[in-house]
Amino acid sequence: MKIKSLPECERPLEKARAGGIGCLSDAELLAVLIHTGSGKKSSLNLAEEVLALMDDGLSELGSMDISDLMGIDGIGLSKAVAILAAAELGRRMAYTPRSPRMLADSSRSVADMFMEKLRYEKKEYFKSLLINTKGEVIFVDDISVGGLSSAMVHPREAFKNAVRKSAASIIFVHNHPSGDPQPSEADVETTNRLVRCGSMLGIDVLDHLVIGDGKYVSMRAEGLIAGGSGGESYMN
Repeated sequence: MKIKSLPECERPLEKARAGGIGCLSDAELLAVLIHTGSGKKSSLNLAEEVLALMDDGLSELGSMDISDLMGIDGIGLSKAVAILAAAELGRRMAYTPRSPRMLADSSRSVADMFMEKLRYEKKEYFKSLLINTKGEVIFVDDISVGGLSSAMVHPREAFKNAVRKSAASIIFVHNHPSGDPQPSEADVETTNRLVRCGSMLGIDVLDHLVIGDGKYVSMRAEGLIAGGSGGESYMN
């Protein structure tokens, strides 16, 4: 049966889009790599024949030769190389250590990340750091450009990636092109609106830093964040 003949919810690409790549079976993952069928065989049929070559399961895939796969009617050089390339990538991922993540443990460490990037900008850039439970930065999100007073930051945009990436906490950062990092009333009002929204989502707003020309202000340290504990350190 051709893939297009299957109900949409059973097609590998549609399943992956709806439920994530992890919901696909071994055969479906291989079918995605094989991409197209051949003659009377669908890509799923070919994937099942590839799996049938392996007595001990997927662990054998990395030791196969291109000629092994090309022995299957319908698997040519391009399909065989695509399958083995995926296996090789998986093997390299397994033995490649992850780079240590940056630690956001204080307002100074966060300011140092952004000072040289933002101090000379002529527009206001509003960013966020997504933090995991260990205090590590897992993502830097570019939320808006243009300034808080002229284009208020919407909580939907501010927390969209934080929710998607399961961040435990978040730190907001924006610059003042004037060079003066003193928070405006709009800065404080917007920040505390985001604090309330974060509380409802279970994402703690640790701080909001305003970057100026060679200097910065931590709203947390200045006591401008509602319910904040104050201080430079986030590791309390």
